[in-house]
Amino acid sequence: MRMIGFIMAALLAIALPVSAVEMGDDGLHKPTWLQDTFLDLQEDLVEANSQDKRLLIIWEQRGCIYCNKMHNEVFPDPAIDALIRENFYVVQMNLFGDLEVTDFDGTVLPEREMAGRWGIIFTPTMMFMREGGAMEVTGAQFSAATMPGAFEKYTTRHLMEWVIQKGYDGGEPFQKYHARMLKEEGVIQ
Repeated sequence: MRMIGFIMAALLAIALPVSAVEMGDDGLHKPTWLQDTFLDLQEDLVEANSQDKRLLIIWEQRGCIYCNKMHNEVFPDPAIDALIRENFYVVQMNLFGDLEVTDFDGTVLPEREMAGRWGIIFTPTMMFMREGGAMEVTGAQFSAATMPGAFEKYTTRHLMEWVIQKGYDGGEPFQKYHARMLKEEGVIQ
């Protein structure tokens, strides 16, 4: 009977996602590059701009296996970690959270209602905000690029690089940029 208990415990340990990143009381990952703010997005944007960084909002939820994948397999990649630390001011929001968020247009709502206002239905969702000031628009309107879901390292890194280079203002859509970069890096032929 003890052997069966041991085997069950071992199988359960293998099946449950393990996180090397510290978890907060809200059940969300808390990497060291995450900013602790009052969730006033105009203030967060000003702070990001003052540090010559781009505001990145990441939506997550407790128990999200895809968030776990990003935090334990993708974000720790040295190139991605460096991109985040050097170029992005990251603010986390909880898809089902109760904390009040002040949108760029001044609207104040709990996180879960702001998620609805912005059309966020999946976690993780990363929203890369435009540079400069945002007046009288929602976060969804001010976003330069939105990535819903967990993607592999190449896709995530390339999207971050594309945003940093303001590819959204250029003539090369992200998918073409990504394909070109995969070829240039020798990942595909």
